[in-house]
Amino acid sequence: MSKSKEGSGKGQRQESVLEVEDPILEVRDLNVAFQMDRGNAQVIDDINVDIDRNEILGIVGESGSGKSMFASALLDAVVDPGVASGEVKFHSGDGNSIDVLDLSEDELREFRWDQAAMVFQGAMSSFNPVRKIRKHFVETLVSHDYNVEEGLDRAADILSSLYLDPETVLNSYPHELSGGMRQRALIALSLILEPEMLIMDEPTASLDLLMQRSIIGLIKEIKQEYDLTIVFITHDLQLVAELADRMGVMYAFEFVELGPTDEIINHATHPYSRALINSTPNLMAPLDDMKSIVGESPDPVEIPDGCSYHVRCPMADEQCRQVDPGPYSVNNKHISKCHYWEEAENEIPAIEPETDSELYQNSNANLRETERDALLSLDDIEVHFEEESGGFFDIFSSESETVSAVDGVSLDIYERDVVVLVGESGCGKTTLGKTAVGLQRPTKGTVEYRGQDIWQARSLVGDIDIPYEEIRHSLQIIHQDPGSSLNSFHRINKILEEPLIQQNSELDENERRERILGMLEYIGMRPASEYIDRYPFQLSGGEQQRVAMLRAFLMNPEMILADEPISALDVSLRVEMMDLMLDLQDQMGTSFLFVSHNLANARYISEKAGGRIAVMYLGEIVEIGPPERIISDPRHPYTQALKWATPELKRDSETEREEQPLREIDIPDPINPPSGCRFHTRCPEAREVCRKQTPAKVQVEDVEGQRHRAACFREYNDHEYWNSASIVEEETSE
Repeated sequence: MSKSKEGSGKGQRQESVLEVEDPILEVRDLNVAFQMDRGNAQVIDDINVDIDRNEILGIVGESGSGKSMFASALLDAVVDPGVASGEVKFHSGDGNSIDVLDLSEDELREFRWDQAAMVFQGAMSSFNPVRKIRKHFVETLVSHDYNVEEGLDRAADILSSLYLDPETVLNSYPHELSGGMRQRALIALSLILEPEMLIMDEPTASLDLLMQRSIIGLIKEIKQEYDLTIVFITHDLQLVAELADRMGVMYAFEFVELGPTDEIINHATHPYSRALINSTPNLMAPLDDMKSIVGESPDPVEIPDGCSYHVRCPMADEQCRQVDPGPYSVNNKHISKCHYWEEAENEIPAIEPETDSELYQNSNANLRETERDALLSLDDIEVHFEEESGGFFDIFSSESETVSAVDGVSLDIYERDVVVLVGESGCGKTTLGKTAVGLQRPTKGTVEYRGQDIWQARSLVGDIDIPYEEIRHSLQIIHQDPGSSLNSFHRINKILEEPLIQQNSELDENERRERILGMLEYIGMRPASEYIDRYPFQLSGGEQQRVAMLRAFLMNPEMILADEPISALDVSLRVEMMDLMLDLQDQMGTSFLFVSHNLANARYISEKAGGRIAVMYLGEIVEIGPPERIISDPRHPYTQALKWATPELKRDSETEREEQPLREIDIPDPINPPSGCRFHTRCPEAREVCRKQTPAKVQVEDVEGQRHRAACFREYNDHEYWNSASIVEEETSE
């Protein structure tokens, strides 16, 4: 679809691309199209941009905006039947220039490793699971006629610079490495042939915040060390704010704003950029100011005339609906595709974050009372798994190793309560959650629902006041990935009908359908008649998650385990989804055990509900309390590290981020957890006593009936910790 470029509008048009000092890549009139049964899908729409040598260009936007397709087009890697057209001119450091879209298959294969390499989101799917990491490096070197011995020496250097032990990593299969280690190994593999440019497509999306923050720091280091140009693609705006020199905001398959990162974060001129910033869950922003972006991104087959954002834009007028805004020059380094870019900052004000003291003083006065009977009570829960030690011949041996996934956790959850479990991957959050709702049997300890032991009810042991079937109906789960949890062969009506049949067997088929239509309307899937007979694959990720959430609520449960229910969603949808969950909670009186690795999301839903945040580390709860106190006054060093790892949108370009408060990047092996305080191997405050003694949870202070507790010796003023020798100083002296 061609768009009219005519029209007046305010400001001065920028007819050419922004000039950079030394372009490594010049992109002109880049288009990517797929011919579909229902029409031509324009998934990259006439992009013109220069990428400067040695810069980090961050690219952000919602899912479906064209970010990944743009990355593929830069390497002429668009899959069939997609067709890329235009010009992608690469200027190598030796003075040679090539048009990537004109290269032969052999030339492309050489270009994609020798001059430009790509790091994908899923490291596990990028590695062959039956080959050791070393084999991947060797095959890459051999296929490009590199000296293998010299290449492996370089691989060892790169792995070391990424804080990995080369020998261990190279001799491991992909599944034997943690997610963060695999992702770093993939980055090392992409650098093995010394490319000049690295394209990173959502390289941290599947990682928890501490690993994300660590990898962001490592990317900065390798960029300097290996003289790289980096194109970093993500839907997390905070990561780009932390990392990139310049950023481009994509919407509807084009750049709607491009300029210096600090300038866009502080003074975005496109309404979409400003809405994206304001919709991002923020650790310190006032809760009521965070709003999701109303509406959906356009269909690539039916891109609107005029400005592609006008359907969702609060500033749109007739000119926006008819005339496509060619880029306007904000200054010589910043362009915006908005007719009213000069008014956008005033019309769509930015959210101003609170300080720690303001957050502390504005504590929610409606905290849930804790001096009442618990809906669900976990007492001294342990969950251990037996793990084979590895190797084919181990199947003939009885030897195994024990993983302590949960170790001595006690927790009460009340009616209409919200408790958020936060921590890194592998800390035991999901295992504890599944134990709480009766999906995982504890190795030790008890789980009681309204005083009834769940596993005694299931095994028909002892006096049973509440039958197990009733307990199972009352405890439900919302999975992280709705695409895999919804039956792909069933229509939405069938998926939602099943819980209604169990809960309301007296309803006939027509009554069930009418109720489902009403609930779909209630959760924002309008008109419901257009959704009820679709299959899950015909829904967006946000729509799938709504259906998964509604399915759980239709069981009329008293508690729901929400296991990372928003982590796969765009940041622009996360606030909306959490608000919907809280709305349904108010309507139906449900409690939530919410699992998250994101402290900003944890703060949003728990503070709005007057709930609590429980911080987990290696199977233990190390701090628990009201969200305002956890965020503004974290008492455990691990909680402080999580707060440090939570990216914030920088408002002051002069502000430098604190150094990483961790001595080790990787979490210890849960098969052999550290002695004493389990965090002492990474803690910047660790002392000799932390190696030997395990701290008990201690009361910090009472807040409206809730206890804020932290398992750290630093909470005792008279503990021997204060006279114990520092581990950190000991390591520094060595």
